[in-house]
Amino acid sequence: MKVTRRKFMQISGASAAGLAVSGLGFDLSPVRSHAQMLKTKHAKETTTICCYCAVGCGAIVQTDMKGDGRVINIEGDPDHVINRGSLCSKGAALFQLGENENRLLEPMYRAPKAKKWKQVSWDWALTQIAKRVKKTRDATFARKNDKGQVVNRTTGIVSVGSAALDNEECWIYQALMRALGLVYIEHQARI
Repeated sequence: MKVTRRKFMQISGASAAGLAVSGLGFDLSPVRSHAQMLKTKHAKETTTICCYCAVGCGAIVQTDMKGDGRVINIEGDPDHVINRGSLCSKGAALFQLGENENRLLEPMYRAPKAKKWKQVSWDWALTQIAKRVKKTRDATFARKNDKGQVVNRTTGIVSVGSAALDNEECWIYQALMRALGLVYIEHQARI
């Protein structure tokens, strides 16, 4: 619903009039309780972590159990030790990550010198990534350095981690990168 300035003023005026009338003895508690349960009456609540920065604020995601499991609402988790129910502007917009008509759901590929992107399968995309990682690793892998010391490393691949990973996920990620022989492993936590 698009709210213009005029519509906002009308809604504000109607709300103020409703508050004034409610002081005259009308019992609006059944209406209030009905309005509160409509949105999430048949919803499943799942706790999660906001993916935008390294703070790790907690959020509650409510999904529709009757239909296709789509996200109905996202709000801050009041029981979470970090944010105590509040979310920043990015966290408050988490809903748009899942419910966005412009969000890509399939991998896209643009061949060298091509002008357009084309949709490819997940199997094809992951296979291509694995092939390119292996090819680069094999081409740049060094068993020994100039002094003859065993180093077993590759300097042709660099890794930049994600700010949304927790400590355990970071450990698993860096262990995988080190197993490949990467030397340049970085993490992008901004806070």
